[in-house]
Amino acid sequence: MSTNQHTEFKPTLGAFDATMIVAGSMIGSGIFIVSADITRNVGSAGWLVAVWLLTGFMTLTAALSYGELSAMFPKAGGQYVYLKESYNPLLGFLYGWSFFSVIQTGTIAAVGVAFSKFAGYFFPALEMTDANILVHVGFLKIYPAQLLSIAIIILLTYINTKGVQGGKLIQTTFTVTKLASLFGLIGFGFLLASKSSIWNANWEHAWDMKTIAADNSATPIFGVAILGAIAASMVGSIFSSDAWNNVTFIAGEIKNPKRNIGLSLFLGTLIVTVIYISANLMYLSVLPLHEIANAPADRVAVAASNVIFGNIGTYVIAVMIMISTFGCNNGLILAGARVYYTMAQDGLFFKKAGTLNKNAVPAWALWAQCIVAGLLCLSGKYGDLLDMVSFIVVIFYILTIIGIFILRKKRPELDRPYKAFGYPILPAIYILMGTCFCVLLIIYKPNFTWPGLIITLIGIPLYYIALHNQKTAA
Repeated sequence: MSTNQHTEFKPTLGAFDATMIVAGSMIGSGIFIVSADITRNVGSAGWLVAVWLLTGFMTLTAALSYGELSAMFPKAGGQYVYLKESYNPLLGFLYGWSFFSVIQTGTIAAVGVAFSKFAGYFFPALEMTDANILVHVGFLKIYPAQLLSIAIIILLTYINTKGVQGGKLIQTTFTVTKLASLFGLIGFGFLLASKSSIWNANWEHAWDMKTIAADNSATPIFGVAILGAIAASMVGSIFSSDAWNNVTFIAGEIKNPKRNIGLSLFLGTLIVTVIYISANLMYLSVLPLHEIANAPADRVAVAASNVIFGNIGTYVIAVMIMISTFGCNNGLILAGARVYYTMAQDGLFFKKAGTLNKNAVPAWALWAQCIVAGLLCLSGKYGDLLDMVSFIVVIFYILTIIGIFILRKKRPELDRPYKAFGYPILPAIYILMGTCFCVLLIIYKPNFTWPGLIITLIGIPLYYIALHNQKTAA
């Protein structure tokens, strides 16, 4: 064996580092934008906050449940490993395939393009307008912003191939900066709100659900349609709160993973949930409801910051989002490659993805992820793909949490240094809420469901091809 390669990961990340990976991977650009679409769907202050509270409750419950699984299987691969152990290798592979083809790579692409879009406030050539198109062939339009996104993804991938320490430094620095910036923005917003009557006006009809159109006209929502509106709204809030499980993928590099993964999942998701709810309360304090719903390009945080800081507010938010998305992508890139590494170790992914370089990181897997994310940046379809897989992401969360019940029956002898908080009630509530969310999307937003299912099911023949190749190689 070559002496410049490692055969196992080096545990170098502590509880604080792991918590920064959880929080940093969750906070991208969503909290600055998606409240506009949620407000258009539900049309009231009470329901806007309720959607974020529901999402926060689901995220915290899932994170606390994953703590048991992470303590039982403290090794690289995270959710892929949990599904494989709870059910069978096929289900684990379907998750890993979806993760590689869209979930992780699509998120990296979307977050990268968000960075470039907001850099456009400082460099007009990065604005995604027809005047800035570099290449236009058929449906394909390539902008400088997309190329910058790819450059950022390549840079972060390169840094992470040099060892986990570089990625750790970027993650900690950028996450601490964005947490401090968000708390600062929220604080200034509440200070301004103390002199405003907007808050009271927004809460006058807090629970009258309605859709808000572009001309500010409102259409009341009644009956079971209320549930459909909530489910449609939660697509955005769940996307903004996703990636909290990324820390489980790097278990092999965390010190005392049986303790620190569960702790970081709880602390990271709690911090982000508090920030997200506080941010929405701040929006409601400084902006009338119709201005939240119809913020230009859905940039609610920009509109709020302009009220708080004046014209410079746009640039304040642009810098915050650039910091936020840069740090977010570092966490996504760092963690994602560990899933492909573990799949390759099981013979279910490209063999080279299952090797570590001299810096004890899966460099080949990192570059493979980089290539797919870069192609999705160029396609311009990453946003559509992510909407399509919101449904699949939640299905995999549900299946993973059901896995806790299965493993308690199937593998009672396994060491469980940490047990799911509130078991069996809280995990069961999550399963029920997640199932309702998915069923409502099938009914009210089928365009969010069947494409994600197709992408996932393509993995079935790929799984059997991988098994065939294994047997042939043997």
